[in-house]
Amino acid sequence: MTTQSNVRPEVQQLRDRPHAQVVIVGGGINGLGTFRDLALQGVDVVLVERNDFVSGASAASSHMIHGGIRYLENGEFRLVKESVTERNGLLKIAPHYVKPLQTTIPIYSTFSGILAAPLRFLTHKQGTPKERGAFLIKTGLTIYDTFSREGGSVPRHSFHGRRKSLETLPKLNPGLKYTATYFDASVHDPERLALDVLADGLAAGPHARAANYLEAVGAQNGGVLVRDRETGDEFTLTADVVVNASGPWTDLTNAALGRATQFMGGTKGSHIVLDSPELLEACAGREIFFENNDGRIVLIYPLKGRVMVGTTDLEADMSAPAVCTEEEIDYFIELVSHVFPTIPVTREQIVYTFSGVRPLPHHDDTAPGFVSRDYRIVPGTIAGLGDTTVLSLVGGKWTTFRALSEHLANETLAALGMTRTVATLGLPIGGGAAFPATPQAERDWVARYGADVGAARASVLLHRYGTKAASVIDAIAGWDGEDAPLAAAPEYSRAEVDHLVRTERVAHLSDVFLRRTSLAFTGSVSIPLVREIGEIVANALGWSPNRRSEEEDAFQAELATAHRVNLTSGDGSEAAALR
Repeated sequence: MTTQSNVRPEVQQLRDRPHAQVVIVGGGINGLGTFRDLALQGVDVVLVERNDFVSGASAASSHMIHGGIRYLENGEFRLVKESVTERNGLLKIAPHYVKPLQTTIPIYSTFSGILAAPLRFLTHKQGTPKERGAFLIKTGLTIYDTFSREGGSVPRHSFHGRRKSLETLPKLNPGLKYTATYFDASVHDPERLALDVLADGLAAGPHARAANYLEAVGAQNGGVLVRDRETGDEFTLTADVVVNASGPWTDLTNAALGRATQFMGGTKGSHIVLDSPELLEACAGREIFFENNDGRIVLIYPLKGRVMVGTTDLEADMSAPAVCTEEEIDYFIELVSHVFPTIPVTREQIVYTFSGVRPLPHHDDTAPGFVSRDYRIVPGTIAGLGDTTVLSLVGGKWTTFRALSEHLANETLAALGMTRTVATLGLPIGGGAAFPATPQAERDWVARYGADVGAARASVLLHRYGTKAASVIDAIAGWDGEDAPLAAAPEYSRAEVDHLVRTERVAHLSDVFLRRTSLAFTGSVSIPLVREIGEIVANALGWSPNRRSEEEDAFQAELATAHRVNLTSGDGSEAAALR
């Protein structure tokens, strides 16, 4: 039986006051962005997410904030303009997580693809794969540069011939004729950026409430019936507006509420993460972005001391979990050998894999690569919700989440008969506020906050959390007991992990490894580390020894099934990719 003591405080808040002006279903980046925007307007808003925050499509991104150069070929000029504008904006309002990314395209021909490109542009069908040559890429980059002129935060592109290209990146395939280099942006910690967005919304006041592991399962008594997946309890939330921001699951959410829709047609994308020092060095800090011989745009991306390789674009079966397959791994290994033919890449170097479904619109026979990445908002009603306005979000991407959230918030405000009072354009996100913009400013920040943890540690925390590191340092200094580095992951400390668990709505051990830290992504998980962090989480959340053991087993099972990582037994064990 559920008791008052085992109901999470954030869920109890909703049970105590089950009405809000707006209920948002879906805690991915677009749902969180809309939650933040509405909370800043003073709207009484609730967000519910069936799993952990930012654990679905938003957790499977390619870690890029990009203008979408390839959308030009689709004729999506509005989206490119918005994407470039938002990329430039995020470099300024989230500088702790969004950084310029130098990107190089290896090119193997001069005029290839000129005849096929107009057909692709007009029909949006892939047709016979045909590599885009230097002329097409140069044309595209020149157009792309024009979108960055206003408020530009990155340099223009450059073009180099074979000799200079191989001088700069000597491990590239010597058969290339040119390279083109341009800048987009990276988001090294997308989950942490999303958590900052959530925290901004919650900080707006008690009118903003959110809970993870709370699933919308139906419509009842004119409201959204939700189930607490931690206790099994159900209760109803009523609202004037319901926003369905479920991403690829938008149709499934509508169906649960009582309305059949066919808005979505998501495609699956997978990535692998390699521990290959040779490949990491060969990239020289640049993303290698190119067209494989099947016409698919793919990337090799140095990240956190590892190299991420992605991505596929396959039709998705929403009834089955998205998992990186053997065939996709073969594909990734082959494409690396095409770009860096002298660097061996094997399955033994894979430390992590991940897959997700893009929230794309229903697309009939349009080739997956040509399905629009733009978004739209579909208003409607659902019989079981009475007169409540339902806004279904179709599409959306990481790069444009702020603009999309502004658009969706405006539609919601209009439905409520309210007007905007706070602009999010240019408004810093989380730890991006007052983030040091110069080396001297960073030294000053470290000197100010390093007294309790030391300068080196303060610098690490600043780059991990932005200026919100100040509160982490305060928690470490005030921790009951002596802080110490984790024995199995000394880049983190016991007090730091305890602080994340207590303040970031952690409900399961997997939340810590997969979203509050980068430990799983980098292949740093070991059985000793699972036990070490398991102890910290259990103490913070009051788990019994049996619950802690169940959580450790469940996390290891999730690593194996969803991310193809098995943990070897014994002391000093490390993550190993499934062969």
